[in-house]
Amino acid sequence: MWRLILRRLLQAIPVLLAISLLTFAMVRLAPGDPFSDERRVPEDIRVRLEAAYGFDQPLWKQYLRHMGHLARGDLPSFRYPDRTVQEIIAEAFPVSLELGALALLVALLVGVPAGVVAAVRRNTWLDHLPMSLAMSGICLPSFVLGPLLILVFALKLRWLNPLGWDQPADRILPALTLGLYYAAYIARLARGGMLEILSQDFMRTARAKGLPGWLVVVRHGLRGGLLPVVTYLGPASAGLLTGSFAVETIFFIPGLGRFFVTAAFNRDYTMVMGTVMFYAVLIVLLNLAVDVVHVCLDPRLRDGKAT
Repeated sequence: MWRLILRRLLQAIPVLLAISLLTFAMVRLAPGDPFSDERRVPEDIRVRLEAAYGFDQPLWKQYLRHMGHLARGDLPSFRYPDRTVQEIIAEAFPVSLELGALALLVALLVGVPAGVVAAVRRNTWLDHLPMSLAMSGICLPSFVLGPLLILVFALKLRWLNPLGWDQPADRILPALTLGLYYAAYIARLARGGMLEILSQDFMRTARAKGLPGWLVVVRHGLRGGLLPVVTYLGPASAGLLTGSFAVETIFFIPGLGRFFVTAAFNRDYTMVMGTVMFYAVLIVLLNLAVDVVHVCLDPRLRDGKAT
């Protein structure tokens, strides 16, 4: 297990370096700079600003400068000169994390039971109806579902607030918007995994011993049938956190996604790089956690040969 963790961490190092290089190159290729605004900055002031932030140096030195500040935890923000990127992330990320956790809970509570019931009641209406709804959910992106939920539950029925993050009820619409999309994928994966497990010999043996059908499914089927769902939770968790950018903008949630979108429009190079690298490290850790859980659930992987 420890060799698996060490191997995954070593493999992540070149990936993170490549992400940092690509991010730095893409933000520098974008037109404009952090000092571009509606008012023209005098040339002498612009020169002093570029010297203060190192823009007068070669690009490779600028990259090393940013990475050094990032490693030390004092990466400055161009648009928030009195705050570092790390301080902004520490303040805003808990909101995005709460939204992502609630959306993941929605996805699991909706997707797993729907997939299991569809597999157990194969080729009945309990199979066709959930899978039809799951396919519709896959085809409906969050930036479309969010305004629809606002229109129905906030503007028409007036049950919930359309915007904000002040009251506990304000979490419902954003969590549903973000979670239902992934619930559709989880439902289909759970159905496929359970169908494969239900056809195994040990499941027939358990039924032959006289165990109730629900006990066979819960005790013997879920452990192996939900392996595809566990595997999917790594990229799904990453998608829930990064996908919150659009949802936070739609519902005016003060999370990290709004800072990232604002930084991209304002050409805040350091904020963009710091946010991307933060999410890259987080995704690496999430995928590592999923690999560990996968090995714990599947004894065939514990020798490390199948990983």
